[in-house]
Amino acid sequence: MTTTSRRRGVTIADVAKRAGVSTSTASLAFRSTGSITDETRRRILLAASELDYAGPNPTARSLKSGRSGIVGVVVAESIRRAFQSPVTIATMDGLSEVLDELDVGQLLLPGRADSLGRGRPLDTMPVDAVVFVTRGEEFDSLLAGLKARRIPMVGIEGPHLDGIVLIDIDDARGTAEVAHHVRSLGHVDVGVVMRTTRVGEHVPPGAPEPVARGLEAIGNRTIRERLRATASVFPDARRVEAGGRDLEAGAVAAGRLLDEPVSGRRPTAILAQNDMLAAGALRAAAARGLRVPEDLTVTGFDGADLPWLEQRLTTIEQPLHERGRRAGLAVGELLAGGSPASVVLPVTLRVGETSGPVPRGSR
Repeated sequence: MTTTSRRRGVTIADVAKRAGVSTSTASLAFRSTGSITDETRRRILLAASELDYAGPNPTARSLKSGRSGIVGVVVAESIRRAFQSPVTIATMDGLSEVLDELDVGQLLLPGRADSLGRGRPLDTMPVDAVVFVTRGEEFDSLLAGLKARRIPMVGIEGPHLDGIVLIDIDDARGTAEVAHHVRSLGHVDVGVVMRTTRVGEHVPPGAPEPVARGLEAIGNRTIRERLRATASVFPDARRVEAGGRDLEAGAVAAGRLLDEPVSGRRPTAILAQNDMLAAGALRAAAARGLRVPEDLTVTGFDGADLPWLEQRLTTIEQPLHERGRRAGLAVGELLAGGSPASVVLPVTLRVGETSGPVPRGSR
């Protein structure tokens, strides 16, 4: 196997010596095949990074230009679920619009924890750049190999790491704004429906718990900051962990809030992490004979296109198509040798038909 490095004189043997393994074992850390432990792979990639060793370059071996014409796109969870998400679809539309103009192909890869741990195809795959289309996931297991190979990386809402061009949105401000809107309507008893677990983890909906409990332990930075912003307005709110990010999961989680009142009081408002979970909360309310917004206020986050909803959702609109475009433009600049800056895109409160004054007699 031919090896290359951007630091003259550094070889795979040097990396092996620093990591305390054989040369053949060290070479396995840069392949998608071969059996080594995660700890050994981590130690080898760390040694490579410290020595500024870029690893084997499959693109340079296959193309004289050193370019594959392929951009890897890592989506959260599975490919199938990604294309069931209106947020991902809108983001990918903006990204593809720009990448098509750059005349590069797009290779979609799932971001599930189980798939990332098996083979790690991005460790050796000939890609010119990688875009992470995330919901705040960090994808730690992928980053060392990509960084060692000096693959340009762009992240949408994450990962948060030096060297990654970040296309972010103002999550905290948006969440605080919708929370202040709900509070201005007189609501005090508030429930929150969130999905806080890491990609690939599957848990049933939990019991209601304080909204600010264990925030530092939540690995998803986007969700952590949204919860923190909610707690700044409603410190006594209760949250339920949803079993997913879809409509069905939202209905089940919202049902837990509605069926397990705190101190005998059912929440008069439910703030959902995303619009699909909010749609699930609307379903849970209807199943219990509750009118929205007369009996229950429901809000979402994203401004996703949900034409099948009978009511226009009160939500925070983020520029889904534009954030995809910005990521594509950053890729183009990186491939041209530039250094694009990270950006934070603004969000906007959209008051719809699902938020209203607190019901009389609720206090």
